Amino acid sequence: MSARHVLERFFDLQAHGTTIKTEVIAGFTTFMTMAYILVVNPLILKDAGMDFGAVFTATTLSAIIGTLVMAVWAKLPFALAPGMGLNAFFAYGVVVGMGYSWQMALTAVFLEGIIFLLLTACNIREAIINSVPMSLKKAISCGIGLFIAFVGLQNAGIVVSNPSTMVAVGPLTDPKPLLALIGTLITGVLLIKNVRGALLIGIVLSTLVGFPLGVTSLPDFSNGLTPPDISPILFQFQWNQVFTADMAIILFTFLFVDMFDTVGTLVGVSTKANMLNDKGEVPNCKQALFADAVATTAGACLGTSTVTTFVESATGVSEGGRTGLTALVVAGLFLIALFLSPLFLMVPSSATSPALILVGLFMMTPIREIDLDDYSESIPAFLTLLFMPMTYSIAEGIIVGMLSHIVLKLLTGNYQQVSTTTYLVGTVCLAKVVV
Repeated sequence: MSARHVLERFFDLQAHGTTIKTEVIAGFTTFMTMAYILVVNPLILKDAGMDFGAVFTATTLSAIIGTLVMAVWAKLPFALAPGMGLNAFFAYGVVVGMGYSWQMALTAVFLEGIIFLLLTACNIREAIINSVPMSLKKAISCGIGLFIAFVGLQNAGIVVSNPSTMVAVGPLTDPKPLLALIGTLITGVLLIKNVRGALLIGIVLSTLVGFPLGVTSLPDFSNGLTPPDISPILFQFQWNQVFTADMAIILFTFLFVDMFDTVGTLVGVSTKANMLNDKGEVPNCKQALFADAVATTAGACLGTSTVTTFVESATGVSEGGRTGLTALVVAGLFLIALFLSPLFLMVPSSATSPALILVGLFMMTPIREIDLDDYSESIPAFLTLLFMPMTYSIAEGIIVGMLSHIVLKLLTGNYQQVSTTTYLVGTVCLAKVVV
């Protein structure tokens, strides 16, 4: 039996309406749009006093572990890596802000992973995902679309901070924004022409255009192909602060943000890919949740912050990725990057920004299925998709959406339309707002 036949049978490609070629292209696209984490995560954790090279290795290994579990067990086209926002809270909130050591922060991440394993085994996390009303599930997809497009605009320098208006248009004639605009046009033309792999081709062509603009640099292999030593941060836990009020706050923040970021990504991207079942549930949801729980636990042991499902997985889904083969390709590319990192890290953020911007458009399609005339459904949905980019947080968007959905149903006498689980999740959301 050939390897091709084994892959087709194991991932059931025909039933999912996909092919090996499509899955491979989707995997490459997802990896290229999230490869920035290989540099950004070590840079952030370096500010917490951790070794840059060691964190690079830990970041890559944790991404491989989580994405492999997602690929072969959950069989879903989602990739995992240490999450943005969570790593910032790790470095600037716990270490710099609260004055604790990075070893204590790693201990909190490890405990978070253990708790997630227990919650997943007891089906609690799956129940939380299934408690999200269908209108909000569709809104989450749209909100993630706006959020990921905003990230793309920000990474390219097209949108910049402004003290008066919060955000403003950046200097578009500068090399980085200019490259992103050129890349968006290139990718747009490829999409209009229905070219397979348009997003990936757009990234490659944009990277090449970046050479004459001075944005792309040749890879530097002067340090060889050996991954950096991970021993300075391996199994570096600190247990003497476990039973403190600060640890409780830190742990609650890690748990809450990661839980709802993962819920948002799984629901939003699955909705876009029409992967939800007749009950509006994510397929193999429990296995998918185990993937990030296992990866977070393993990542803490290796020496990195919380591992979560990456919203950039939407780029691979937009290229047709529908099975775990997409994730398997991503895991394989992370493994290659461990030894050939300069080759992958040469791709500038301005070259991947066009893919993120245009995926934002793709993620907006479920808005057509929201009943905009039923205000008890459309107002919470609108607030959900609005708050995600405005607060730079998927979790905050879900909190606002869930609470407004429950309150509006109660005030209009339609409390019976809200399930018991939804009320319980709403209580947790309210607790997060109060705390």
